Amino acid sequence: MPPNPEKSVIVVGGGVAGISAACALADSGLKVTLVERRGYLGGRASSYRHPGVGEVIDNCQHVLFGCCTNLIGFYRRIGVADRIHWTRAMTMIEPGGRRTRLASSRWLPPPLHGLPSLLMANALTRDDKRALMRAFRAILKVNPKDCSTQSRLGDWLRRNGQTQGAIDRFWRLVIASALNADVDEIALSYAAKVIRELFLNSAQAGSMGMSTVPLSELYGGAQNYLRDHGGQVVFNAAVEAAEWDEEISQWTVRTRAGALMADYLVLALPFEATASLLPRMPPAHGAEALTQMIQRHQHGPICSVHLWFDREITDLEHAVLLDREIHWMYNKSRLQPWRKSQGSYLELVVSASQAFAARERNDAIALALAELAEFFPAVGQARLEKAVLVKEMRATFTVPPGIDAFRPHAQSSLWQNCVLAGDWIATGWPSTMESAARSGHLAAEALCAALGEPRKILNPDLRPRGLMRFL
Repeated sequence: MPPNPEKSVIVVGGGVAGISAACALADSGLKVTLVERRGYLGGRASSYRHPGVGEVIDNCQHVLFGCCTNLIGFYRRIGVADRIHWTRAMTMIEPGGRRTRLASSRWLPPPLHGLPSLLMANALTRDDKRALMRAFRAILKVNPKDCSTQSRLGDWLRRNGQTQGAIDRFWRLVIASALNADVDEIALSYAAKVIRELFLNSAQAGSMGMSTVPLSELYGGAQNYLRDHGGQVVFNAAVEAAEWDEEISQWTVRTRAGALMADYLVLALPFEATASLLPRMPPAHGAEALTQMIQRHQHGPICSVHLWFDREITDLEHAVLLDREIHWMYNKSRLQPWRKSQGSYLELVVSASQAFAARERNDAIALALAELAEFFPAVGQARLEKAVLVKEMRATFTVPPGIDAFRPHAQSSLWQNCVLAGDWIATGWPSTMESAARSGHLAAEALCAALGEPRKILNPDLRPRGLMRFL
């Protein structure tokens, strides 16, 4: 749809929430100005050239799944869907090197499609497998949309007879890592959602995708899309204040790069940045309540250790590492073949670990190297050429019981012609790129409705397949 110069919108925030909202609104015919405080797009899902090693790195490895319908739809919109590498298999490795490959059966319907891999898993004892099968059956009775329950995942696991092996090698590593918090801090409803979406609903929903290019390059496609649709991106423009002029019904957004004006405003910021901006917004009844809601949110850190070796360490693209502080290995040399390195570039990720985040750089890198050698003996013969430790202390928001009561909706009643976006608003999803993309599409829908031109922008969820259609 061609842009309508009479209807304009400023989107504040160039993370996934902001750019998905901006592109959807540009596609809906509005003249869009996207404002970003940094010099690149992606927010917490971005990349940069690290000055210490001269390499382009992601701030942290980000993955998506087949159930991330809005993120995938956004990638298709901006023309980068072909830059995602997909896999339906996951390799778990024990210290010493023994491997377990988890993959979906082509012959069994959901939710049974993962059963053969589970039964064959070397990493789990017979008791662990029985415990997990009991838990999967029991979790089908948990309604992921029930926000009223105050149940915590850890308590539920103990009530449902989970073995220590099942907790350590599945629930704590896979589910707690996905939600970036300890099992005793996670709302049962969110754990149930992850289990349903990734392991039960369908094989397609649980397939994992990883970018084959740096994240800022991936999201840079949004800048081209906006330009082609009559919009623009203003970089290095931290927002200092926003003012509403009742007489002319327009917003003025004041940034370090100058003032911008538009008919509509989308605030697509992380919760802590939203809280900082609220005192510099027009006075509004309910602003204090929004501030109090934001104060209930807490951050969860994610750390990543980037290692460059003089030789290949493993032929695996990625792996789950068991029983150690490092949790995930991503072989960036294979996932991003454009690097054309003679050696090997690996990224190790540690989720849900305040202890690792508290470590000093050299200590954290030394620990990661020592543990990596337990899984891949080639580390002992390799020369480490470069190393980087990245601590993303504000990587996600946590999802304790009751958090949904403090997630506002996109349609804000605080200010006229203003809507909210961000992974932390009421999307029904935990802190993920999918939640951010959903929030952007919800904000775009709310704004189009305010224009009197309602549109369906939110992509529908994947439908459960097989027997899950009846469960």
